Amino acid sequence: MTITLDIRPEVEAALARQAAAQGRPLEAYAAGLLEEAAQLPSGVAPNVDLIDIGEPVRGLLSDEEVDRLFTRNPSTGRPVDLG
Repeated sequence: MTITLDIRPEVEAALARQAAAQGRPLEAYAAGLLEEAAQLPSGVAPNVDLIDIGEPVRGLLSDEEVDRLFTRNPSTGRPVDLG
């Protein structure tokens, strides 16, 4: 998505200095600021453990319910056509 903003020259200069200090293009720096303001991830996944991600749903299902949902076919034999 492209957004065109009319900002004062001194604001643009300040943003350009901040972007340069981080070694980023002005457009990428400004987009990051907007993403931060919207409280959305900036595309870079944080360092989070899978266990932490599952925390909100922990305990909602019993072990038996989980076993019923995630069962595997115990048969390892599958027909193979070699012809």
